[in-house]
Order: sequence, then C-alpha cells, then structure tokens
Amino acid sequence: MKGKTTITITIGLVCFILTAVMFMQFKTISQTDITALENMQESDLRAEISSLKEENDEMEIQIDSTTVTIAEYRQKIATNQTASGLLDQELAKANKLVGKSQVSGQGVVVTLTDTEDRTVTASDLIMILNELKMAGAEAISINDQRIVHKSYVAAINNGYISINGNRQVSPYVIKVIGDPLYLESGLSAKQYGYIDAKKAEGLQITLQRSENIVIGSYIGNDIEFKYVK
Repeated sequence: MKGKTTITITIGLVCFILTAVMFMQFKTISQTDITALENMQESDLRAEISSLKEENDEMEIQIDSTTVTIAEYRQKIATNQTASGLLDQELAKANKLVGKSQVSGQGVVVTLTDTEDRTVTASDLIMILNELKMAGAEAISINDQRIVHKSYVAAINNGYISINGNRQVSPYVIKVIGDPLYLESGLSAKQYGYIDAKKAEGLQITLQRSENIVIGSYIGNDIEFKYVK
C-alpha cells in the first residue's frame, strides 16, 4: 500500500508539472507584444520567431516526456496491483499448507472409541495419521486439533493423550480432507488394513465419507521457523 500511495502521489505531481508547463507556454504567447513585433526589422522578426520556435519545441519535448512518464507510472500501478493480488493468493495458499487458516472440502471422518477391552493409545493415533498421510490426506484434525508439521501426539503418564499440548479423551474424531476413495482404501485394505486391525484388537472404529468437512486453523504456539532459511 505504501508503494502504491507513493506512485499515486508522484503521478499527481507530474500531472501538476505538466499543467504548469502548458500554462507557461500559453502565457508566453499571450504576453508577446504584437505592436513591438510589427515595428521590428525583418531580421529581428526572424530571430524572435526562431527563439519562440525553439521554446515551443522544448516545451513539446517536455510534454511528450511527461506523458511517457505518466504512462509508465500508470503501468507500474497496474503491475503493483497484479503483484499484490498474486502475493495475497500465495499467502493464502501458504497459510493453508501450514495450517494457519480454516479449510474445507470432501474427505472422511474416522472415529476411534475406547471399549471395555481396549483403550485408544497415542500409538493408535500416530499410526492412523501416518496411514492417512500416505493415502493423500491434505488436512487432518483430531478432536478439532489441527495436525500440522509441528504437532505431536503423546501419552501423558498413561492417563490421557496430549495433542498439540491439549488433553484429549475418547472418542477421538479424526476429520480428514482429501480424496475419499483413496483415504477409505488406505484404511480399509484387506488383511493389513488399519480399521480391521484395530477392530480385531477390540477398539470401536467407524468411517464415514463426507462432502463438506471443515477443519479449523492450528491452535497452539505460533508456527515459527528458527533454522529454515
């Protein structure tokens, strides 16, 4: 915005200068003493006409130069606006990639629930996250905790599971945005599929497709890069 304002002010000044130059030209012509010209000798008249012609040529050159400059500034403003729009688009994409903005789309919802025979562990959640990423998941959340590059899932004193530093308990609702067919296939492969394996271990697990999944932005410490240049 600062650059755009500067260019706009500059164009205003250039236009002002152009107008002033034109008025100077008109003033020079209007103030020419016609009577004095009539009384001049032919040689003097030729010299005066030559001088006025030179002044006129110089002013035309200045006007042409100023017109070109104004066109260049206008082009720069248009270019800056285009560049600004592209930068905004790239920033929006980057925010989505690092989890700093809400996203939505089709995908699946997987729910893991404790049973009398089996309790969901941090390892269970880490395993499904890996399976989902391999199946092409573009965005994931567990109990509305957005999973980003710095997220962690950890068991705390074997009493509960911490996700992004927040305590979470069963049921664990995992929202995933991506191709529903690939995601479902990745979790439901025969013999070695995640869902069948966890059901065999005694966990309650469900999977549903959805055309409109909303995943909120990352909640936690600011996402910062200390060593990436």
